[in-house]
Amino acid sequence: MSYDILKAIHVIAVMSWMVGLLYLPRLFVYHSQTPLGSVQSETFKIMERRLLTAIMNPAMILTFILGFWMLWDNPSLFYEGWMQVKLVCVFAMAGVHGKFSKMRRLFENDQAVMNDKTYRIWNEVPTVLMIIIVVMVIVKPL
Repeated sequence: MSYDILKAIHVIAVMSWMVGLLYLPRLFVYHSQTPLGSVQSETFKIMERRLLTAIMNPAMILTFILGFWMLWDNPSLFYEGWMQVKLVCVFAMAGVHGKFSKMRRLFENDQAVMNDKTYRIWNEVPTVLMIIIVVMVIVKPL
């Protein structure tokens, strides 16, 4: 498979993953404002679970597989400063994904303890990481 095709599919996977990382905490904001056991709460649980399992998890896995495949094809990129910063941010993004997964499980079990303002703050974390990643890849300042 050509490098450009790998890169195109990688970007599509990243975009799909980002959609979930930006939308899931927004669902948490709304979910945190609903009464436990309500029809709305149960609907949010379904939406959150499907978003994570059907879109976010596969997109993250594909992002990593294709990203490492491209690095395997072009190992000199490991020595670029911009790539090192990007990789740190990508692994931080995976950590955020894990945190969101845990938050979802807490909602699933009616154990969510954070208020909507906290979820709003968490909603900004993937955005900040995405901005850093995009600047590193496009501008290559380091």
